[in-house]
Amino acid sequence: MNKWTMNTSTPEETSELAKKLGEIVQPGDVLTLEGDLGAGKTSFTKGLAKGLGVKRVVSSPTFTIIKEYMGRIPLYHMDVYRLNEGDEELGLEEYFEGEGVSVIEWASIIHEQLPKHRLEIVIKHTGETTREIQFTSLGNRYEQLSKELAQWATH
Repeated sequence: MNKWTMNTSTPEETSELAKKLGEIVQPGDVLTLEGDLGAGKTSFTKGLAKGLGVKRVVSSPTFTIIKEYMGRIPLYHMDVYRLNEGDEELGLEEYFEGEGVSVIEWASIIHEQLPKHRLEIVIKHTGETTREIQFTSLGNRYEQLSKELAQWATH
């Protein structure tokens, strides 16, 4: 299962899907988030944080690039929208190889710095509250993660 898509009808459904993903991610997992402005990338991350047991309010790290939250495992929430392609090394690999899960919004901007193995998530508007969420698994770990999430989503 390299690619699969799920449609959600409400923000709550999207959040619940992300929460389930947060319950099954492991240390060192890397998730990339793409989508238009307002598609729900930060909302998705908030749901993921709930699944990780994060108690703090999660907000976009647009001006700080990285915010860290403690839960079952740490959540490293990155928003690289304001970076330029080819910006100097930011030491992101330390996060990617760390004890937590890395979530990178606008990840295509730093494509060259991303690990080869990751779960790519693209969120698209399909209506006022509806979304199409596409998952692409790059590597065996993420194929397994996708299978588990897809099984949950279809029940």
